[in-house]
Amino acid sequence: MSLLIADSPHVSPSSEKKMPSLIQSTCAYCGVGCGVDIVVADGKATSLTGSADHPANYGKLCVKGSNLLNTIDLTNRLLAPEIDGKKVSWQQATNYVAEKFSDIIKEHGKDAVAFYVSGQLLTEDYYLANKLMKGYIGSGNIDTNSRLCMSSAVSAYKRAFGEDVVPCTYQDLEQTDLLLLIGSNAAWTHPVLYQRIERAKKINPLMKVVVLDPRKTATCELADNFIQLKPGSDGAFFNGLLNYLSENGGLDADYIAKNTEGFTETLAQATTWSVAKVAEYCHVSEQELTLVYQLFCQSKKAITFYSMGINQSSSGVDKCQSIINCHLASGKMAKTGCGPFSITGQPNAMGGREVGGLANQLAAHMDIDNPAHQDKVQRFWQSPTIATKQGAKAIDMFDKIASGEIKAVWIMATNPMVSLPDRDKIAAALKKCQLVVVSDCVDENDTLAFADVKLPATPWLEKNGTVTNSERRISRQRNAVLPAGQAKHDWQIIRDVAQAMGFSGFDFADVSDVFKEHAQLTHFENNGERLLDLSGLSQLTAQEYHELTPIQWPVNEQYPQGCDRVYADGQFNTASGKAQFIAVSPQLPKQRTSEQFPFVLNSGRIRDQWHTMTRTGKTSKLVAHTDKPYLYLHPSDAKTLAVVDDDMLNITASTGHAIAHVKLDDKQRAGECFMPIHWNKSFASHANVSALYQSIVDPISGQAECKQGAVALTKKSYSQYLSLHTVSDVELEVSADFWLKNTTAYGDAYQAAFDEPIVDAMLWCQQATGLSGEWLQFNQDSQSYIVCLQAGKLVALAYFSQQWPVLDVSWLEHVLSEETLEFATIQSLLLGIASNEFNQGKQVCSCFNIGEKTIVNAIAQGCTSVDKLGEQLQCGTKCGSCKPELASMISLHKASEPLAVNELGAG
Repeated sequence: MSLLIADSPHVSPSSEKKMPSLIQSTCAYCGVGCGVDIVVADGKATSLTGSADHPANYGKLCVKGSNLLNTIDLTNRLLAPEIDGKKVSWQQATNYVAEKFSDIIKEHGKDAVAFYVSGQLLTEDYYLANKLMKGYIGSGNIDTNSRLCMSSAVSAYKRAFGEDVVPCTYQDLEQTDLLLLIGSNAAWTHPVLYQRIERAKKINPLMKVVVLDPRKTATCELADNFIQLKPGSDGAFFNGLLNYLSENGGLDADYIAKNTEGFTETLAQATTWSVAKVAEYCHVSEQELTLVYQLFCQSKKAITFYSMGINQSSSGVDKCQSIINCHLASGKMAKTGCGPFSITGQPNAMGGREVGGLANQLAAHMDIDNPAHQDKVQRFWQSPTIATKQGAKAIDMFDKIASGEIKAVWIMATNPMVSLPDRDKIAAALKKCQLVVVSDCVDENDTLAFADVKLPATPWLEKNGTVTNSERRISRQRNAVLPAGQAKHDWQIIRDVAQAMGFSGFDFADVSDVFKEHAQLTHFENNGERLLDLSGLSQLTAQEYHELTPIQWPVNEQYPQGCDRVYADGQFNTASGKAQFIAVSPQLPKQRTSEQFPFVLNSGRIRDQWHTMTRTGKTSKLVAHTDKPYLYLHPSDAKTLAVVDDDMLNITASTGHAIAHVKLDDKQRAGECFMPIHWNKSFASHANVSALYQSIVDPISGQAECKQGAVALTKKSYSQYLSLHTVSDVELEVSADFWLKNTTAYGDAYQAAFDEPIVDAMLWCQQATGLSGEWLQFNQDSQSYIVCLQAGKLVALAYFSQQWPVLDVSWLEHVLSEETLEFATIQSLLLGIASNEFNQGKQVCSCFNIGEKTIVNAIAQGCTSVDKLGEQLQCGTKCGSCKPELASMISLHKASEPLAVNELGAG
């Protein structure tokens, strides 16, 4: 097949229609950076698979990546610019934004404006946004939602190594003797890497995996040992490890002497952390702690793999540093299978770091407060000014908007109303802001409700540029189709606004021109000072750029094909050339429980959803696994609160409140609870978890503490509950006191609850759906079963009850897909009784739509391994995302009897 780049100047539209073409691109989700092959025919993407030759995934994809093409329809797309809710031309919108920003800068100064950008942007988008703000406006006020993801890891790498450089590769995960996973549920958040680790462990059964986490997550299915730490106690664990290494012959004295500084002071701080003290501090036993310390001490190769559970802390930088200290001290650093490996959450968090997308950076890994770097970047850009001090980091940025210090903000490809802590404060800031500009691909979300100007940007599949994954590998994200409507690439929007503001440094005709300038800046007067050097890519022609294959930086004369192993020579990017130990004094979270707020709140992702569900919420396959926001609660706490599975809980914090369903979970510590981050006002009325966290940040990185909050829980009851399934749109925000919305194969599914019951259920349904047809109703025991038929086809189904109605999704998909329903089926609908063949319980395998009851029955009949389940049912054989859950189900049900198929009624 030929390689086709849809917006390449070398390909004519007519040639696109003549033959199917293969586009190689990169997945839009996490920092693994998986390659994808997209088949395009007649201008449409028709199929997608993992790229067999991409070194990040070698053909594998998780369930989210596998379903990318199911998320690209034009529903809720922003397709034209808008000012104050009215569609305008691009010229009007561009001039308006340029004039408003220019006027505010003229009247109030350069720091009165700000950009808040995103790890969803491509490197070229990021580069121009940073160039405009820091080199032409002259302010440091550009920050990114990556501040919430990996800024603590960045600060620790910079402090220890002198540069923000991740020293590990994915192959290290497969070649290590010991893998410590801490603050990461990789099985769900980075499943392709998890599968690579799983495979490596099968090849080398001597490889040990240890998981450290306050919750026993799906990742623990692979673990030889699980340490259930007290939330926020990670720094003490690694201080204790450093002390143990010192006392038990685990130090590499030669490496410390030749390649590091500051060890004596750091060890002095760590020596107070005996095994006994750490065990008490972390709420774990001395025996299990000693076992893991021994493993690290005795293993020749060790990797510590960490993510949000470490970074999202008020002492996140020190936690990351405590990990780095142990690797430097033991010499398990810059060698195969060794090192401190932070894994990023977003597809281009690292690309943003390279170009200076954080407020405390300049560009190309140069420092914003370094006069020599300021001079260097300004001369390269030939810009009229340059930022000379750090700008406002994410939390501070919105505080300054609230205070009126920042009067205009341009938000690109992110939804701070959902992701930033203390939602009410963010809302108040945006409401007060003189000018809110939002570039996005969607027409509505929580943040766009505050936009004065909406600018339509291209989403994945239409975007064209590069991303850098967690192992420093640059990959092309190629567009497979042309932009829809009037959407433009973010770099084009930024370029046009900059030119309308009168700036001359933005004459870019092609995205390859932007990348080339970025690459040239990394080499400009570098002289080996920084490892980020892309000089080997700085002279690419447009065609060479379009054909670029994945490559790890640095890429220069010394490493023309890229470099996987950095710091192998023991030389670091500090002033002395030596890595820096930093003494760490462990700190517990700042958000503490109290009599008023007695529960610790943790948050994170679930398996099949991504961020705020803009994409993943569009496909029923990804919704089915977890179709509602749950608060995961230990059974002993549920008993105290007098709640059971699917009851409702009011969750109250000092900053706000939420409402969620209960999910009993004995895999976490009593007194603690967990809630997913994904739900927002587009999908739920009261399920935004960030509203429950205070704006407390790490003083160095500015990263928010979003893993340990303090909340109160009380049972929440309503007088009436509704399950509504319809092919029409329904507006529940006004009439329901609580509601949820899910995408299904047939339309939308809604759950709603009412403080005061709906008296005339039939009339309410007719008004809510706006549907005409044959309406039928059956009432029994305070329950109402209502259907609407159009020419014999089911178009709406509503069940009202005094408890949550429970309905089988596969059955509903079947009856709503039938062109004409039989009388017996209508009877079943009006009685709330599903056909036995569809009653398979909760979906476990999204790829093959395999339910819980089917799997449990197969286990009871002898499928006592994940492989055997795959052979019989196919579950776990495609993306593999469900394999940890399958393993857990085998452990739970191995000796059980087959489950009976029961009626699924309303309650």
